[in-house]
Amino acid sequence: MSYNLLKGKKGIIFGALDEKSIAWISAIRCFEEGAEIILSNAPVAMRMGEINKLAGQVNAPVIPCDVSSNEDVENLITKAMEHFGGSFDFILHSIGMGVNVRKGKHYTEIDYGFNVKTNDISAVSLHRVLAACMKKDALNEWGSVIALTYIAAQRVFPDYSEMADAKALLESIARSFGYHYGVKKHVRVNTISQSPTRTTAGSGVKGFDGFIHYAEKMSPLGNASAADCANYIVSMFSDLTKMVTMQNLFHDGGFSFTGVTGPVIEQMEK
Repeated sequence: MSYNLLKGKKGIIFGALDEKSIAWISAIRCFEEGAEIILSNAPVAMRMGEINKLAGQVNAPVIPCDVSSNEDVENLITKAMEHFGGSFDFILHSIGMGVNVRKGKHYTEIDYGFNVKTNDISAVSLHRVLAACMKKDALNEWGSVIALTYIAAQRVFPDYSEMADAKALLESIARSFGYHYGVKKHVRVNTISQSPTRTTAGSGVKGFDGFIHYAEKMSPLGNASAADCANYIVSMFSDLTKMVTMQNLFHDGGFSFTGVTGPVIEQMEK
């Protein structure tokens, strides 16, 4: 069901890889709610995914962007403004890559060169995108920026490894830049801490299947789906949430504030 919550709004969605990804589903929901969008991903990810299929579905151009490159990011923002005929209203940052995780390196023995790349892509990229937008005055008054994060930024999940550090940095950047962009132009910047979700990226974390079942038993409402998250993102891009900024918003069925549940105790006693 559509409510035209984003009618007349325009924005960029980073990170749509395939039909399982939150960014992919969010792009569809934003389009259904009346938004005009641009899709962007890293050139290598675009070769792996099916983004052109999504582009046809939501009538959006695809602009490649290596978010670790200042030049690429500034080029994307310039092209977006040319396409939209001026400034735009929202950005979804659904970007992350744990290089040490991919290389199978344990957290206590990470390669620090790889770690720099992980932080640059997964966290500093948000700062780079927002800085380019501020420089070019690309976001409209009361614009909205959302970055996707995970509770491992606050609590230890051993197999999430270096990505936990990257997400903590991402959340800090969202708060800090949220202050400066709020003062300058009422642009709000928030992170959404989503339940473990069966995306292509999420499924690559060691022990993911076991953990998603545990989270389901720990969450009073159960795990939030990618579709649920997309709806939440739409609400955060809409004018209904104009006074929400610099927040880390847990979207996890209550997992983040639950100590233990009956089903978990029963499982442990078996």
